[in-house]
Amino acid sequence: MSGLDLPGLIAWRQHLHTMPELSGEEEKTAAEVVAFLSRTNPDEIITGLGGTGVAVVYQGTEPGPTIAIRAELDALPIEEIGTPPYRSKIPGKGHMCGHDGHMTMVAAVGQALGAKRPARGRAVLLFQPSEENGAGAARMIADPAFAAVKPDIALSLHNMPGVALGHVWLKEGTANCASQGLKIIFTGKTAHASLPHTGLSPAPAIAELVPALGALSGGVLGDGSFTLSTITHITVGEPAFGIAPGHGELWVTLRTETDAGMAGIRAEAERLARDAAARHGLAVSFETHDHFHACVNHPQAVRLLADAMDAEGVNRIEGEIMRGSEDFGRFATVSKSAMFFLGSGENHPALHNPDFDFPDALIEKGAGIFTRAIRNLLG
Repeated sequence: MSGLDLPGLIAWRQHLHTMPELSGEEEKTAAEVVAFLSRTNPDEIITGLGGTGVAVVYQGTEPGPTIAIRAELDALPIEEIGTPPYRSKIPGKGHMCGHDGHMTMVAAVGQALGAKRPARGRAVLLFQPSEENGAGAARMIADPAFAAVKPDIALSLHNMPGVALGHVWLKEGTANCASQGLKIIFTGKTAHASLPHTGLSPAPAIAELVPALGALSGGVLGDGSFTLSTITHITVGEPAFGIAPGHGELWVTLRTETDAGMAGIRAEAERLARDAAARHGLAVSFETHDHFHACVNHPQAVRLLADAMDAEGVNRIEGEIMRGSEDFGRFATVSKSAMFFLGSGENHPALHNPDFDFPDALIEKGAGIFTRAIRNLLG
């Protein structure tokens, strides 16, 4: 991809890596994006979208469609154990998912658009907050300022360890599963540990519920029937030997191939919890968290990406449906959208591993695909 300041982009990516911010805290990262892309002389920069989100607009001279390229601003609450010279300077936080690299690829697209505007329509670079907890896309879309940059087509990517470096997975239909965190809260009555029969402990109910929830997993990934129920956290009582517990929580992540399937598995999980609570005389309540829609790739958006990849000489295959979830799925509610997966190496540390680091060799590849797609659509 000609015209890129690749050394400058790599240096910026590595700088972002040193300063990770968690979901909803991305003020400094957003400011870095604004400062970097201001140098490309965009037609408009909108800040504060859905919290800390940023939209950078490049306007063509003729009417036409709007295409958006999305990147994520947030990092993870993971202590980095890798030893690059640019390792995280923030204890307990790290860019262990590669969002620093995603931002850099999209910023590289901004450099290309600053040098040569699209002939028609608009290209909008979206930098989304709070991807990791599934809250950011909904907040951006609900922000009144989003209406001014609402895209006709939205594109995104995620780097993918386990796939050959620079190779691509791209497919129509479901690309990522839907998921939702369900917190099950049992309330009983504490008692002296020597007289547990005078209280109501949630421990027996939770012990019964763990295998029952696990049995909700099943189906086949690819035919719409896939479900997965994963226990992620359990707590019972206080850390004391003299008190029989009166409170307990069980957290479970529910995962389905389709958005439609989520209502069914959640209803069944809640039924199992209510039955267990009734058998043991407990009160039970529920909270939901980290709600991700399935990412469903639109055929027109996939075709746009595929043509761009072919023109850029990218090795692509259809790939698999990812069990993991992605907040990009929300954009399908407002535009024709598609996400692809760009290989970060067959033996690269996995996403969310404490030694993960985004491979800088992907910056030019990802930016080239996105830029070509914009040029093909807008000229």
